[in-house]
Amino acid sequence: MDRFDAMEVLLAVVDAGSLSAGSRKLKAPLPSVSRKVAELERHLGTRLLVRTSRNIQLTDAGRDYVDAARQIMALIDDAELRAAGEYEAPRGVLTITAPIAFGHDHVLPLAYDFLSEHPEIRLNLLCLDRVVSLVDEHVDVGIRLGALADGSLQAIKVGEFSFVTCATPDYLSRKGHPSRPADLAGHDGVVFGQITEPGWVYEHEGRRLEARPNIRVRANTAMAAVAAALRGVGIIRAPRYQVARELQSGALVSILDAYESHSFPVHLIYARQGLLPLKVRVFIDWMAPRLRRALKDLAAPWPRELSGR
Repeated sequence: MDRFDAMEVLLAVVDAGSLSAGSRKLKAPLPSVSRKVAELERHLGTRLLVRTSRNIQLTDAGRDYVDAARQIMALIDDAELRAAGEYEAPRGVLTITAPIAFGHDHVLPLAYDFLSEHPEIRLNLLCLDRVVSLVDEHVDVGIRLGALADGSLQAIKVGEFSFVTCATPDYLSRKGHPSRPADLAGHDGVVFGQITEPGWVYEHEGRRLEARPNIRVRANTAMAAVAAALRGVGIIRAPRYQVARELQSGALVSILDAYESHSFPVHLIYARQGLLPLKVRVFIDWMAPRLRRALKDLAAPWPRELSGR
C-alpha cells in the first residue's frame, strides 16, 4: 500500500464529503477510492470513516489521522517548493482568481504589468462568477467582493465598491426619471443573474426600501446585461465598477443616488499554510497598493440629501 497515495485519497474524500464525491474530485473510479480507504483502515487497525448512504463521518481516530495527514501534506508541499527554488526567487506558476467583469476591468491589466516585471513567473487566470475554494482548487491568490465567509483565509482589504442604478438618457426621456425606488414599479428593468424577493433593495435614512421593476431582460453575464441597458431596454442596477466607463462617457446616467448608501469591501485573499512562496508574497505586495489606487473611485459617495431627481 502506498501510504502517501492513501492519505491523498482520504483527504479528498473528507473534503468532498463522500466517497463518490471524492472519486469525482480525484477523477478516479469509486471502487478504487473505496478500496484505498479500506486498505488504509486495515493498515492502521482502526476505522477512520463511518459511511452512510449520503455522506461520511470521521471517527475520533479519523479526525486525529486527518489532522496529521494535512500537516504531512503541507510539509511535503513546502519541501517541493523549496526544491523548486520558489522560496529563493519569485518564480513558477501563480494561480489567481477574480470575478469575470471585475477581473477583466481592474485585475488583469495590473496582473499583466506584474508579469512584465517578473519574467520567471507564469500566470494561471481563473475569472469566474462563483466562490472558488483556494485550497481545493489550488489557487494562490483570490480577489473577493463583499463580506468574507471563510475566516480561515488571510485577507487584505484593498478597496470598496457600491451599486448604482442607471439608464440611458434616451430611456429616461421616453419613460420618465424615477425619483424614488417605489417609482421603479412602472419601469422596465435589466438584471444579471436571478432576481428574487424582494428584488432591488435600497436604504435611506435608516429605512429599508424594496423595489421591483418589470424585468424585460435577465442575462447570465454582467456584460450582456450592460449591453441591454445601453440599448435602452430598461434600467439596470449593477456594481459601479461594471458601468464605470459608461457613466463617465454619459452613455448611462445614474439615478436614485441618494438611496445607494452602502459600500462593499474588496479583498485580496490567500490561504496561509506554512511558509508563503515568494511568488505569492511578491504578487500580494505588488498588487495591493496598485489595486487600492485603481478602486478609489468605485465606492459611491454617501449622499446627504435627496436631489429630487
